[in-house]
Amino acid sequence: MRTLLKNIGCIQTPVGSHPHRGKEQGENVKYFNAAIAMEDGVITEITSDGKLPEGDFDIEYNAGGKLVTPGLVDGHTHLVFGGYRQHELAMKLAGADYLDILKAGGGIIDTVRKTREADKSELYIKSAGFLDEMIGMGVTTCEAKSGYGLTTECEIKMLKVIRDLNARHYMDVVATFMGPHAVPPEYEGRGDEYIDMVCSEMLPAVKEDKLAEFCDVFCEDSVFNAEQSRRYLECARNMGFGLKVHADEIEAIGGSELAGELGAVSAEHLIAITEAGMDALAEGGTIAMCLPATSFYLGKTFAPARRMIEKEIPVAIASDFNPGSCPSLNLQFAMNLGCIKYRMTPEEVLTAVTINPACGIGKGETVGTIEPGKQGDLVIWNAPDFEMVCYRFGSNMVNRVIKCGELVDRRRRVK
Repeated sequence: MRTLLKNIGCIQTPVGSHPHRGKEQGENVKYFNAAIAMEDGVITEITSDGKLPEGDFDIEYNAGGKLVTPGLVDGHTHLVFGGYRQHELAMKLAGADYLDILKAGGGIIDTVRKTREADKSELYIKSAGFLDEMIGMGVTTCEAKSGYGLTTECEIKMLKVIRDLNARHYMDVVATFMGPHAVPPEYEGRGDEYIDMVCSEMLPAVKEDKLAEFCDVFCEDSVFNAEQSRRYLECARNMGFGLKVHADEIEAIGGSELAGELGAVSAEHLIAITEAGMDALAEGGTIAMCLPATSFYLGKTFAPARRMIEKEIPVAIASDFNPGSCPSLNLQFAMNLGCIKYRMTPEEVLTAVTINPACGIGKGETVGTIEPGKQGDLVIWNAPDFEMVCYRFGSNMVNRVIKCGELVDRRRRVK
């Protein structure tokens, strides 16, 4: 099947299949009056200056002179969960912070209770609805973490939902196992024992059924310390999983240093990261997965993304969609914050929501740029340039989305 997207006012894209850092973070290629040819969902040719690819096409789409970029990649979500946590809003308004709510039995633990109660079908239907929203806002590939089960049975249930979403939905969904997301109530005060159980029971079960590509841990004060996180991550690495670390979200307790030392593919949050933590990420080649909408929602400071770029750390921007600290899956809003709060240029932001997160979830060879050989994952924007996308906020700027060369139906997002 040969597909043509023609009458493109401007194509803007990073180039390459590697994490972009430093000066390269802000280097995008632009093609004007362009067209993109695809065959069986893969880009075969890009033309510009009014020239069209040669040959006949089975399907032709018209971009109407608008901007086209790669499909967005959301590299950090917690989209599978039971219930919601809107009742915590009043607690936050009264002054309770994230750890206060967690210590009171709310937060992650509240969602754990509701996720354990939900059956697989409920979780699938709810999560598929979230993916519908995401793809309608330009996201064509995302990561999804487990971590609201905290028992082997429930973590496996979550990961099977993620597997089914990847198989049935237009969205490509990459699974991350995050059993150490919190210490469950039945292990209260016994965090070391819980980590032992995760390593001896959960990880082998996840590995046997090939349910995740990456493993993550919440390395944070009152959750898992650096030594507990190290034991888990080293066990996961020995089993062949890629590593990720929730690091320095609230307190800098060594998570970033651990991520860099172990060569984790990404360290995530990084609001409280230190210079030593940034040096470790740079040395370890670890991608900084920054989550500005979480800072916004929690009223916290923002990760020092500008400093990270100066230190040659590849920076990615993700939504952190979850029911507690960021109940928004709008990656476009995170992009706006990337400009306004991180002081990143539109070019740096585009790299941060395409190729860098793609590399952070093992998809850099297939998505994240518009180049021959990459998937035909494209966003047509209601904008003449990417500056307009970053300038407007609160509106969905997407005109249409093409996934693997196919126009995504606005009403039905499943394959």
